[in-house]
Parts: sequence; C-alpha cells; structure tokens
Amino acid sequence: MDEILDDPKASVSAPRAPIDAKWLKKLCMDCGAEDVGFVELERPSLADQLVDIKNAFGSTRSLISFVIRMNRDNIRSPKRSIANVDFHHTGDDVLDTARHIVKKLRDTGIGAVYPAMGFPMEMDQFPGKTWVISHKPVAIEAGLGHMGIHRNLIHPRYGNFVLLGSILLDSEISSYNHPIDYNPCLECKLCVAACPVGAIGPDGHFDFAACYNHNYTEFMGGFTAFTEKIADAKDSKALRQTVTDSESASWWQSLSFGANYKAAYCLAVCPAGDDVIGPYLANKAEFKQDVLKPLVDKEENIYVVPGSDAHDYVKKRFKHKTPRLMRSHLRPTSIAGFVRSLPLVFNRHRSKGISARYHFIFEGTEKMKTTVEIKDKQITVLDGLVDTADIQVTADSKAWLSFLRKDKNLALLILTRKIRLKGSPKFMKLFARCFR
Repeated sequence: MDEILDDPKASVSAPRAPIDAKWLKKLCMDCGAEDVGFVELERPSLADQLVDIKNAFGSTRSLISFVIRMNRDNIRSPKRSIANVDFHHTGDDVLDTARHIVKKLRDTGIGAVYPAMGFPMEMDQFPGKTWVISHKPVAIEAGLGHMGIHRNLIHPRYGNFVLLGSILLDSEISSYNHPIDYNPCLECKLCVAACPVGAIGPDGHFDFAACYNHNYTEFMGGFTAFTEKIADAKDSKALRQTVTDSESASWWQSLSFGANYKAAYCLAVCPAGDDVIGPYLANKAEFKQDVLKPLVDKEENIYVVPGSDAHDYVKKRFKHKTPRLMRSHLRPTSIAGFVRSLPLVFNRHRSKGISARYHFIFEGTEKMKTTVEIKDKQITVLDGLVDTADIQVTADSKAWLSFLRKDKNLALLILTRKIRLKGSPKFMKLFARCFR
C-alpha cells in the first residue's frame, strides 16, 4: 500500500497516487460486497448529481458502486412479511458493508463517506429530491447492469435481486469500469402482468405515481395522508369506516419496524440474470404458474387515487383485488415542484383525445413561466412560453398551490383574480382530467 498512500510527513497539498483498483476491489469484496465497480466523478452521465455529491462530501474524486444479493424466494413470496423481511435485512447488509469499507479506507488514510441505501433521507427537502445520491445511474456506469422496463437494475448474473450501495472517495482510482454492452432485460413482460396498478406499460411506459402511491403507501407522503384521515374523522367509529383495523395495524408495524412495500411484484417475477434464468428457460409455463400466478391471484388492497389510470386498471383487470381510494402522495409544495411533478403524475389513458397547449405564468413569491403540451397521450413540459397556447393561466403562486392541495376552491380563486384564465375554461377541465 506504500505506493497508494501519501507519506504522512509529506505536504498536505502533495498529490495522492491513485488507489490500486485490484486492491480496492478485494477490500470491498472482503467486506461483503458481491460485485463492485468504480466510476470517476467526471463521468458525463453523473453530471446532474455532481452538485449533490459535492455538497455531501466536497473532497469526492471517485465513486464505488456495489451490490448485495437478496434471497429471491423470499422476494417471490405472496406473503408481504416474508418479502419485506429480506428487503430490510439486505438493506442492513448494504449499510454494514459500506460502513466496513469506509472504516478500512479510513484506517489506511483514505477519506470516504457512504450515503444511505434508502432511508434515512434528507426529509427537510421533501417532496423534492430527498436522496443524496441516485444509486442506479452509478451502478450502471460501474458496469453492474442496466435497468429493465420495470425500472429496476438487472445485474447480468444476479438479476434484479440485488440492492445497491455507493461510496464517495476523496481519491482517484487506477482504473475505472464502464457500462456493460447489453441489457439483461428479456422484455418478457412478466413484470407488466404482475404489477397490480398497471404502472409498467407493455410499450415500456412507466406510471410513476401509480407505483409510488400503492407500493410506497406507507413511506414518506403516505403518512401525511394517513394522519389527515385521522384528523378528518368525527370520532373513532367514523375513522374505522375509513381506515380498517388491519390498515391501522399495518401502519403501526411500518412505523415500529420499518416501512413495508405493498407489492414489488415486478422484482419477484423477473427471470433475467445468469443465475436466475434457468427455470424460466426450462419451462416458461411452469415458471408463470409457480411465480407469477400466486401474485396475480392474491386477494389484497390496492391503493389508488380516485379516477386515475391505476384505479381504472384495477377495476378492469383484478376483480378480486380491492381498490382503496386515497389522496395522492405527490403533492407539490412549490411551483418548481409542481412543474417537475407533471410528467410523474400524468394519467396518459385519461388524456385520450386531448390535444392542447397550456401557458402557465406564475407570479408572487415564485415566478415562473412554463408551457405544457398534451397530445397523443403524451405530455411535454417546456421552459418559457412556447408557440401559441389554447389557454393561458396566470396565477399567484401561493394561490395555485392552495388549489392543488385542495385548500381553496378554484372558482373562488378565479373570482378573486388570484387565478386568471385567458381562453376557454373547458381546457382547465381537460387538464384536471389528466392529473389525479
């Protein structure tokens, strides 16, 4: 290691020799990583994370990405407790591995920090970007796989049954990894068939809000919706009509022992990866019967926003699953957040037949101009006022946010000139139809 580390008597400003990549990989594997790769900070695909990375650890020069395997039979179980216990314990393994790596590096004079795998997060920034680092893009650049149509990283050997860790280093590394030259995703569409809210489209479209509101209902924003139900109830009897005893118990369990995923069935059914694919290739019909069917047939609550694409999907495809109506967890607290969230909460099937362009001019505490185009079941959001609009909405920023949060009535805000429309009001109705 002499060639790797600075002489302790040397000047603080003396350049440090790059860390030997082979030595570093062995250290990571000895600490529990099951595969590992390295990425330089200047990698173009990480440019959008550069500010956050530097804010977290200003000395960052390179990144380590590693994976820990989950037990796939646990993840595939229709019993959520069995699946979630492995999610939680594998997550702990990721953090333990990262901490051991950082300790070993510290003892050799190399500075490093490890951001959380999932939680805790920077919740003072909620509902904006609460995570310190996006692990998937780093893992892709480190050659640990690519994302499938279900938006999970698929490792070429272990499939998507992995959790990811990242470490920020204050040193360069002698050699770096690069993305693998193929995507392990088979596009078999089993994740499409398994998803209880239709979040994964056969054409590769992903409905972020549908996934977030159901699978993560006991994470982050879901707690606010839960407490609002309690606050809105007149008494305990009225509350029991809104929140079942089992739902209250589930909330208590999540708050006590760690929030639990409601589905993650896309992970469970994915057959990709060299160590995983054998049973699927041997007998696809049997694989579907053993892995997919128990999840599809499961009788369960599905959490959806009323009138959303997800709500329609559950009613149409899963007669034996119970839609539980809820408020969306994705409620913006700023105009920038509203604009950023539009593609995430867009209901493309509800937008069928709509072709309209909207100009939004926000005034007051947050000033912004933006253009939103809805056409061919797609949404485009552009900075500034582009081309001619079918309707122009000029709004006080605080008033608009109070409308979005249903604190104030739109008609009243229009009457008081807090929101002003130039164009037919029918376009506002069409706009509202696309977002729930």
